Amino acid sequence: MSISAISRRYAKALVEMGAERKMVERYGEELSKINAAFGEFETLRLLMESPTFAPEKKSALLADLEKSLEISEGMRNFLGLLLAKDRLRFLPQIENDYRAFADELSGILRARITTAAQMPESQKEGIRAAMERQTGKKVELKSTLDPSLLGGIQVEIAGKVFDGSLRTQLKRIEETLKKG
Repeated sequence: MSISAISRRYAKALVEMGAERKMVERYGEELSKINAAFGEFETLRLLMESPTFAPEKKSALLADLEKSLEISEGMRNFLGLLLAKDRLRFLPQIENDYRAFADELSGILRARITTAAQMPESQKEGIRAAMERQTGKKVELKSTLDPSLLGGIQVEIAGKVFDGSLRTQLKRIEETLKKG
């Protein structure tokens, strides 16, 4: 079974459990906390993923981490299952898939716009509103700057990139001129 299939299966099960218990948002926050801890403490992550480290010690370490991060009982059970099935190494992918399933459940689309210069808030709001009208879903918009675009805008939504940047338009013109 592929990594993506494994992570999607666990993420979907966690979203369904979260929906039943009305804890979808909290589970998402807790997944982020756990992943951040594993990212910050590389040794901890390596120990938890090690096949030679005793399972009882892994359980004790995980229990200490859960207690210090104030993780809910449902998430503790989920993490225990991942530990028992030797799936903790998939936690970053599970978190990504969880976010996608949770967003789908709540009707949210996450979009990112990239511009060469700072964009006025009114323009961002106009773009967000247009995306909401187009998709029929609530859009959470994140804005980033990339001066190399020279001008224009790039929009990424639902895994698709729409590139209206000046840099890309100039490259297309250059390619057309080279082809003759």
